[in-house]
Amino acid sequence: MKNLLLATALIAVSGAAQAQDVVRLGTEGAYPPFNFINDAGEVAGFEREFGDELCKRAELTCEWVTNDWDSIIPNLQSGNYDAILAGMSITEERDAVIDFTQNYFPPAASAYAAMSADVDLTGVVSAQVSTIQAAYVAESGATVLEFATPDESVAAVRNGEAVAVFADQDYLAAIVAESNGELMFVGEPVQLGGGIGVGLRESDTELKEKFNAAIQTMKDDGSLNAMIEKHFGAEATKF
Repeated sequence: MKNLLLATALIAVSGAAQAQDVVRLGTEGAYPPFNFINDAGEVAGFEREFGDELCKRAELTCEWVTNDWDSIIPNLQSGNYDAILAGMSITEERDAVIDFTQNYFPPAASAYAAMSADVDLTGVVSAQVSTIQAAYVAESGATVLEFATPDESVAAVRNGEAVAVFADQDYLAAIVAESNGELMFVGEPVQLGGGIGVGLRESDTELKEKFNAAIQTMKDDGSLNAMIEKHFGAEATKF
């Protein structure tokens, strides 16, 4: 019996060790083309392709976890997953509570989209909650109307709750293009943040080193630029 218990304990320890070798990647799944849920119910988009290649180069086994944007940092800190790949811009405020790898998407423009070219951008402007865009709108003198999802922030313009939506230009580009003239870019693009990085717990220094090394190889061999162009088009900002 003692040998059986010992064997059982060893199996349990081995299983726990194997479980720890799996790196869980947290994403929103609602921010195309960065990340979204496809018809098969799987995470897809630029960050899915990037994250899978990142883990391959870092020689890690990874699995994907989806989480609402407004609690994505707290759930990283509480251990529900090990890394955030969710179109998260590197900012001083976020870097004070979590850590980041080097950026895997360069600093890109944020933009306003509206249903009329002559809207007053000092009025009510919608944005996704807890984003650098929401913070910018609040500081601009306009009234920010925040929503849990990016889709809701766009819908607020269509239903008249807001005069414009402010978000990543790369996110809005397809929405504007597919709106048949209903939506248009207005005002000037705004450069915000230090690019997009993988969010990590500050204690996970070894994982950060592995990810940084893998990202650098993808920049060096041009594969990261190829992924960006594939998902965002030839005119997208690249490294």
